[in-house]
Amino acid sequence: MMDVSFGPDEQILWPASVLAGVAMCAAVYDLTRHVSSRYSKSYNGLNDMHKVEWNNRDLFGYFLTDLAMILWYFPRLGGKEYLLHHGLSIYAISLALLSGKGHFYILMVLFTEATTPFVNLRWYLDLAGRKGSKLYLYNGLALFVGWLVARIILFVYFFAHMYFHFDQVRSVFPLGFYSILTVPPVLSLMNLLWFLKICKGMVKTLSIAKQRASVKTD
Repeated sequence: MMDVSFGPDEQILWPASVLAGVAMCAAVYDLTRHVSSRYSKSYNGLNDMHKVEWNNRDLFGYFLTDLAMILWYFPRLGGKEYLLHHGLSIYAISLALLSGKGHFYILMVLFTEATTPFVNLRWYLDLAGRKGSKLYLYNGLALFVGWLVARIILFVYFFAHMYFHFDQVRSVFPLGFYSILTVPPVLSLMNLLWFLKICKGMVKTLSIAKQRASVKTD
């Protein structure tokens, strides 16, 4: 059984931290909307749905807020794969916090979100019509390297660590044990499929950049 016991401090701090995080995300959302409308020409030319996604992409890393936005506007901000990714992530984080187990693995999974700024910048540049810029190219390369390290190689280390410490993994409560065996492989498979799309996009971008360079040379 999972032993869940909260002291008086945790009973106050945990709900307060969640509410504070949601409030901060809402504040950043509004701030992004005002700043973008004043200083970004591309933003003012967007339709209402793109403006919502533009503002929402500054809230990277906070699964609850992002999941709420995806559900509210489903499927315009993301399809079933995003619901699965966010749902599994929230489940795993909640289980680790409630049980006090598996924090090392949760931190490794959370580290994969380091690639989110590159994903968001790529989306911004695409929507702003700057796919032919050097910034788009360099960001794509950074996204490729970051995804390879944070979402592919890191998961290889994750599974290797779990294999060599399987006796400790098996000693946790049953729900935690079976969750460790199922959730990370699903997230890893999703990361791998997305990585294949990133590779295809990078090859296409590099080919276009090479063609433009040859035209300028000629």
